[in-house]
Amino acid sequence: PMHVQYAKFFRSAVQGDFGRSFKYDEPVLEVIVNRIPATLELATASVIIAIIFAIPLGVWAAAKPNSWVDNTGTTFGLFGISMPSFWFGIMLILLFAGILNILPSAGRDTYGIAGQPITGFYILDSALQGNWAGVRDGVEHVCLPALALGSNMLGILMRVTRSSVLEVMHEDYVTTARAKGLVERRVLWRHVVSNALIPVITVVGLELGTLLSGSIIVETVFSWPGSGSLLIVALNARDHPLVTGLVLVYTTAFVAINFLIDALYAIIDPRIRY
Repeated sequence: PMHVQYAKFFRSAVQGDFGRSFKYDEPVLEVIVNRIPATLELATASVIIAIIFAIPLGVWAAAKPNSWVDNTGTTFGLFGISMPSFWFGIMLILLFAGILNILPSAGRDTYGIAGQPITGFYILDSALQGNWAGVRDGVEHVCLPALALGSNMLGILMRVTRSSVLEVMHEDYVTTARAKGLVERRVLWRHVVSNALIPVITVVGLELGTLLSGSIIVETVFSWPGSGSLLIVALNARDHPLVTGLVLVYTTAFVAINFLIDALYAIIDPRIRY
């Protein structure tokens, strides 16, 4: 009966046993663990790209509202939010790999460069082994998929940063800081940005969870050997244990990330501890 099947599955799942993959004839958890580092590496690179560009752009746009800087940043943010990641990925391949020929179009590494895996993270493993050619190769391979995957997060993060900074700039303590004669740059970064980070951190946490599941399409476009492309393979092969295991892993990761983000609130804003 269905309820008996579910009880057996649940009892095994809480022990880390999701069954055996039909396609690979290996334990599901082992197959997923081998692919997760590639997805985490791609998601981390996407978050780094989004944060590096989005937060300065959002702060700059908020510091000069209704100026050409604000209009340019808003347009850039709308571009990132509206652009489908699969189409943007194909355009990046066409431009940087097809026309300019400066970045690889697919895959995670070049054959013969990678050393023995240690942690499963190609760039980190290469750095630990002193294989700087591998580090460069890993960075070159991750650039295009990370940019395609992080473009949506970049746009959302830029808009949220701008709105949050604009809201904080009208607080009384910011006016007091200016009245004390502090330099505007110090007022902006020390008093405004530090107090506007809560909504920004919330969006980063939510989007990071979304990146893990949203990497499915991007990994397929760039032939990235992560858990996203593994899910497509499992669906095409009707590999139900592997599909179930991947969905549970994505769900657990999403919940864990948001729990960590909630814990970070008290570190960012000491008032929350009370």
